[in-house]
Amino acid sequence: MKLSNKVAIVTGAGAGIGASTAELLASEGAKVVVADRDFSNAQAVANKIGSQAIALEVDVSSDANIRKMVSDTIAAFGKVDILVNNAGFGCFGTVVTLEESDWDRLMNVNLKGVFLCSKHVVPEMVKNGGGSIINLASTISVVGIKDRAGYVAAKGGVAALTRAMALDHATDGIRVNSVAPGVIASSYYDKMFETVENPEEFKKGLAARSPLNKMGVPKDIASMILFLASEDSSFATGAMFTIDGGYTAW
Repeated sequence: MKLSNKVAIVTGAGAGIGASTAELLASEGAKVVVADRDFSNAQAVANKIGSQAIALEVDVSSDANIRKMVSDTIAAFGKVDILVNNAGFGCFGTVVTLEESDWDRLMNVNLKGVFLCSKHVVPEMVKNGGGSIINLASTISVVGIKDRAGYVAAKGGVAALTRAMALDHATDGIRVNSVAPGVIASSYYDKMFETVENPEEFKKGLAARSPLNKMGVPKDIASMILFLASEDSSFATGAMFTIDGGYTAW
């Protein structure tokens, strides 16, 4: 059990990568806070895990919500050892076509959410002598993609913030890394399929981004998050681990 006696918070854990991560961390002994803005989804994941998990309704763009999430975690489990900043979303748009309101939402959830969660969790980790923070970046923070200007900018910010946090908190015993998923079959893309003109062609195009010619699955990312959350990665900090089926190797 790689995470015995550890306590983890996973944001955006009601579905997809977040849910898979919460379940995998729990299977390795961690007590898990399943945080999601959709409480019913979070509760379903926590129920699946069992008594070592609690569900919380959390909007990561709200400072008050994050403060409550951390205090509820401490009340339930006494500490925080692992933070997985997974909550996020994307939408189409260039700098010309993207609405200002969508830009603000993208930044508030994808980037400000990482800032707020880390801001209030780091002091709790310091009390325990350290911890591990894993931020979900994306391959597009490295290579970019057309018609996703706001999402690319936000995820690029996550990658940069990860490096800054790793330097700032190394002496606190806190390791900070990011994971950059490629195309992962999840509810994120399910919602996109509802908006595009030809979903099947869109799926084929997504798979073709990878030399393996397939989409990944949430556990592909959860397994890397487990590695970074555990002592197996004790010398890793300030790094981005790319899991994309070779997309960035073209």
